[in-house]
Amino acid sequence: MDTGNLILRLLVGLLVAGHGVQKISSHLGGRGLDGGAEEFRADGFRGGALTALAAGGGQIGSGLLLATGFLTPLAATGAIGVMTVALTVKWHNGLWVQNDGYEYPLVLIGTAAALAATGPGTWSLDAALGLTPYPLWWAALALVAGLGSGLLTRLVLHRQAPAAPQTADGAR
Repeated sequence: MDTGNLILRLLVGLLVAGHGVQKISSHLGGRGLDGGAEEFRADGFRGGALTALAAGGGQIGSGLLLATGFLTPLAATGAIGVMTVALTVKWHNGLWVQNDGYEYPLVLIGTAAALAATGPGTWSLDAALGLTPYPLWWAALALVAGLGSGLLTRLVLHRQAPAAPQTADGAR
């Protein structure tokens, strides 16, 4: 189980962190902070560069915490939060990734929640510092707080679609 947790933490944590790096820099195929800001504006979000920095920083931080197994419930909360925002962006495309759907964010949400539930394993900073095992209620808290923060972010930062113009007879 410890080997499996280590592999899962490294894979998911480093992918989440790498995705954040892409949002704010030209590394790992990113288009720099301007490109990240443009992506958020195209997806209907306010804030531009600040939004890209917050999302990228959240992904880098939570991803590195997951990868190292440090403060695992907090790391899971952060990953779940940013991936919930991504899921809401892709929701209208349906589930499957080949249609630009929300399949990938959903997998990352589920994996982060599973890591919060199982704990980071023996080969982690949490274990080395004596922080484990975490009680199972931490996993529920991580899932609820992550989903809630992602949905709140969407609610606060996403611009409403413009209303359809009215015609002379009052129809839209």
